Amino acid sequence: MTRSEFYENLMVALDTLRSHKVRSSLTLLGIVIGVASVISVAAIINGLNKFVSDKVEQLGSRTYFVGRLGFGMDPTRLPEHIRKRKYLEYDYAEKVKELAPAVEKITALGTRAFFFGAANEARYGGQRVENVIVRGASADYCEIIPLFTIEHGRMYTPAEDARSAQVAVIGSGVAGSLFGSADPIGKVILVNGAPYEVVGVFAPDEGLLGGPGVDQFVLVPLRTFRKHNPDMKEVFLAFTARRDVAPEVAVDQVTEALRRIRKVPHNSENDFELFSSDFLTNLWNQLTGAIVILTTVISSVGLLIGGVGVMNIMLISVTERTREIGIRKAIGARAADIRVQFLLEAVTLTMLGGLIGLAAGYGVAFAVRSAIPSIPAYVSVLWTVLGVTLSALTGIVFGYWPADRAARLDPVVSLRYE
Repeated sequence: MTRSEFYENLMVALDTLRSHKVRSSLTLLGIVIGVASVISVAAIINGLNKFVSDKVEQLGSRTYFVGRLGFGMDPTRLPEHIRKRKYLEYDYAEKVKELAPAVEKITALGTRAFFFGAANEARYGGQRVENVIVRGASADYCEIIPLFTIEHGRMYTPAEDARSAQVAVIGSGVAGSLFGSADPIGKVILVNGAPYEVVGVFAPDEGLLGGPGVDQFVLVPLRTFRKHNPDMKEVFLAFTARRDVAPEVAVDQVTEALRRIRKVPHNSENDFELFSSDFLTNLWNQLTGAIVILTTVISSVGLLIGGVGVMNIMLISVTERTREIGIRKAIGARAADIRVQFLLEAVTLTMLGGLIGLAAGYGVAFAVRSAIPSIPAYVSVLWTVLGVTLSALTGIVFGYWPADRAARLDPVVSLRYE
């Protein structure tokens, strides 16, 4: 087919669509829904992937955590021998530091929070904040977990930790609720009834996907936390690997150190869990896997409905234009020309639906990005090409039979058709 013949067939296809606007619009709906759903979800997932990767980077690419149970484990669904693991102890941090030279910094973490079944509240004057997260850690906590960044004031010192000083660094959400626009530095708040002088405020961080974030934290010296929360037995460790050694070396050394400290037999599995900040990425990948499957099903149904609609409209078009087909064949049109014409009409119809779906997907991405700036939703070139390709393939697959049927019509019979 020459370029002029292609252009002529394209114009005929567009004229046909314009002459049946309502019918063509209804046929496009399935294609639009299918492509728009794929593009929209892909854009949101791209944005969320960037958001999650930024959070992982903020947690520290060389930061690792140790717990009695792994992150996200539901104790009620675990085997009994895992549920009955003995708790980690606060002095493990110093012992591990001595036994693992590849560790740069390490701290024990004590946490009192609603997700551990413990209620907290912070008060100042007549203001009160519930469900704050109270955590005890060493003075180099912010260096171990860069997500916690001091924006105003200072971090408490090792000396203050050593003497169990009543000082705290609070999240910006807690500071805003208790003090409004007033400066909280130097003020004394009550945390579960105990007085703490506010020495610093963390930079804002609302958390991951609606979960708890730095904004809800009240960070206090580890010794102070232990004094006021003797009932909190769940202890975690957080450590960083030295930059002049491979992270795997530090992980192996910490693992071996904890096995020695906890007297784990050499032929037994670890009675603790060691995980990196990548646990967020792994959890997110599990969630997005389910979302992608659901989106694929929805888009497949939409494209199938759209494809069936295209096939029906093309069959009707073949029937309505039987006499036209007979005239074209009588004046020399080949079967291949007729087939290409109707196939091009089908592809034009589905491509138009695909472009509208792409526009809708871009619109959703822009709306999400505008409403939630922390989630930079965007449509990648790959998904744009994929959306256009899916549209074209739908037209080819579902338009071929009507096009072939038109090409096989007998010109004599077609000329007699009324």
